[in-house]
Amino acid sequence: MNVVLSDSIAPVPVHVAIIMDGNGRWAKARGLPRTAGHRAGAQSVRRTVAAAIELGISYLTLYGFSSENWKRPFAEVDDLMGLLRRHLQGEIAEFHKERIRLRVIGDRERLPKDIARLITEAESSTAGGDRLNLTMAISYGGRQDIVLAARHLAEEAAAGRLKPEEIGETLFSGSLSTHGIPDPDLMIRTSGEQRISNFLLWQSAYSEFVYVEKHWPDFGKDDLAAAIQEFALRDRRYGAAAGAG
Repeated sequence: MNVVLSDSIAPVPVHVAIIMDGNGRWAKARGLPRTAGHRAGAQSVRRTVAAAIELGISYLTLYGFSSENWKRPFAEVDDLMGLLRRHLQGEIAEFHKERIRLRVIGDRERLPKDIARLITEAESSTAGGDRLNLTMAISYGGRQDIVLAARHLAEEAAAGRLKPEEIGETLFSGSLSTHGIPDPDLMIRTSGEQRISNFLLWQSAYSEFVYVEKHWPDFGKDDLAAAIQEFALRDRRYGAAAGAG
């Protein structure tokens, strides 16, 4: 699918993943508590989901809460869990209406039980969505994802259901939490930071990275479109030499 961006035609990546960074710095710059930044960031999630649909993106993955974020002060974590709870309660009907399929990846055992239940219900009720595949990474760590996949395959081999020599990239990818979801074509990080922060480590092996100076609460459709425009200018060779067939 193509979309008009900045007076030209640019191919739209199938899968865009975003590290949503800068809520706290956005709030600090305005003399506001960090919780205000997280609430503003939630509004940016809504704008970005709508923009992804409008721009023709099929898969959108948002890094909402990492496995390391549990180390933050209890009050901040509690506020983030409250935002997630309200988002799940208030947005799912809209997701269903807009044909958005929601999936959540990450360690649900660490989440409050009511939130884990809401996630299960949301995934079930939106399973038929065919307009946008939205994945939220919550309590997620890329290393943990790889470790769990390796452990699963080791258990299968130990039980005699799998021969070690049968394990390859395709089988391993199918054991990750993102099984059935194509690897991200484009990875965006806001707030000017240039690191991956334990996000989709295996899956982003050949992703194109675009770093945006704006903090996440200020991110919108124009920024997403600009990132796609930059992506369209990249020469994706997947390890091959320039000009190779």
